[in-house]
Amino acid sequence: MSAATLRWTVLDAWTMTVRELERRVRRPGALIAALAFPIMVVLMMGYLFGGQMDAPGGNYREFIMPGMFALTMAFGLEGTFTAIAADASRGITDRFRALPLSASAPVAGRCAADLVDAALGLAVMALCGLAIGWNWHDGAVRALAAFGLLLLLRASLVWAGVWLGLVARGPESVMVIQVLVWPVGFLSSAMVDPSTMPGWLGAIAEWNPLSATVTACRDLFGQPGWEAHSWPGRHALALALAWPLVITAVSLPMAVRRYRRLS
Repeated sequence: MSAATLRWTVLDAWTMTVRELERRVRRPGALIAALAFPIMVVLMMGYLFGGQMDAPGGNYREFIMPGMFALTMAFGLEGTFTAIAADASRGITDRFRALPLSASAPVAGRCAADLVDAALGLAVMALCGLAIGWNWHDGAVRALAAFGLLLLLRASLVWAGVWLGLVARGPESVMVIQVLVWPVGFLSSAMVDPSTMPGWLGAIAEWNPLSATVTACRDLFGQPGWEAHSWPGRHALALALAWPLVITAVSLPMAVRRYRRLS
């Protein structure tokens, strides 16, 4: 790729990112609803269930926050899927393909805009967590590294959501994504100790990409977590970096290829 081609690709992606962000500004109700979800989750887990849960270290709210951060990043896949599928079903994607745009620009713009959403959601959740007694204990640098791992996970899942949205017949297929994302999200160490599961199920939970991110974030935040007896538990930070790269390496080319082949 020449320097001129790369420059136009970046400019096209920036244009599509601005388009997505402007859509959010024009629809403040949807943005407020999206930001209200993390608040609801934190309050529900902190006050509704917190008094009945035993957690490592005895502080359920500190224990659960990294898990809720990661689950919110995973559940954001539904929003990506719905937006991409809606654009495709309404013919907007066809209009983009008729324009002199880089083939990767529309999906790259969507990815960048979704990362802005994810960063806002994390900020709201962190503020709510601070309000209910959660905090990080190993310094701001390690806390920022933990938030970076969460955004890295979200970035990889955005590409998967883009591909699924382009494959789907319409936004009404979001139920399929919910059936996929929710079991995968909860089949992790975010809320439950994998060692309490049947052996084969616990092994799946330990190798879940969410488990790696959650465990690494708990360590970076200086908060209690499950005892790590397995290889994935002892190398959570390396896996928290590797899994998103693998997911991106698989889903990004699939998303761009599917975009190019739309009829």
